[in-house]
Amino acid sequence: MRMRSLRVLVMGCLLTGTLWAEGDPFTGKWKMDPSKSTTVDEMKVDSAGGNKYALDLGAGMVETITPDGTDQPGLYGTTLAVTAEAPDRWKVVRKKDGTMELTGNWTLSADGKTLTDDYSEFDPKGEVTTHVLYKYQRTGGGSGFAGDWVSTSQPTDPVEVEIGAWEGDGLSLTRRQVTRHVKFDGKDYAAEGANLPAGFGTSARRVDVHTVELTDKIGDKAVDTQKMTISEDGKTLTVTYQPAGRTRPNVLVFERE
Repeated sequence: MRMRSLRVLVMGCLLTGTLWAEGDPFTGKWKMDPSKSTTVDEMKVDSAGGNKYALDLGAGMVETITPDGTDQPGLYGTTLAVTAEAPDRWKVVRKKDGTMELTGNWTLSADGKTLTDDYSEFDPKGEVTTHVLYKYQRTGGGSGFAGDWVSTSQPTDPVEVEIGAWEGDGLSLTRRQVTRHVKFDGKDYAAEGANLPAGFGTSARRVDVHTVELTDKIGDKAVDTQKMTISEDGKTLTVTYQPAGRTRPNVLVFERE
């Protein structure tokens, strides 16, 4: 499972019935407009004593690793390998069942205030599906790679989402090879697709005709919340995505195709 993924979802309604789902203003195909969108990525690297580091790479959970290049137990059944190639360069590789999911090439600036992450995600065939050059600024103290890091940028990933009716009064949301199904009853519904962590589900409620709110969970733990709003003319979808434990949300703007 990607640690910085952009989750784009939809749910719930105050009204029920098949006709509502089929005529829901959220249904259709949507494409993100990067020029109107802002992503904020926060990560934390803490010294854990000796040559160990505690990493929070955006999932709201901590992984403790030694940067010696070996595959070590990570989140959601993955392995994480961090190689200290030089005092100012780390290479980060995450795998699932031996297959590489993502890489990150971290480089520190000479003054230690900026961290650049040349980040890529891969599909099961090894082809790049996402490539982003993150630039983080240090907030607070710390030295070397240890510290709190924040990156604010316009996304470059060509995100497209398709939303359709599901089981009468529900909705389905598909991005790449992952589909989320939701109903408007506040219950958690499992997603379908590759590389999803066990126990991943989404619950939702409808605020009004043009606004829905949903919560992604792994088991009983909430990992993010999202507020989705449709413009009055039905042409623009705005998603305010707030990862758990983070101070600032991502704001993603989509246009109807």
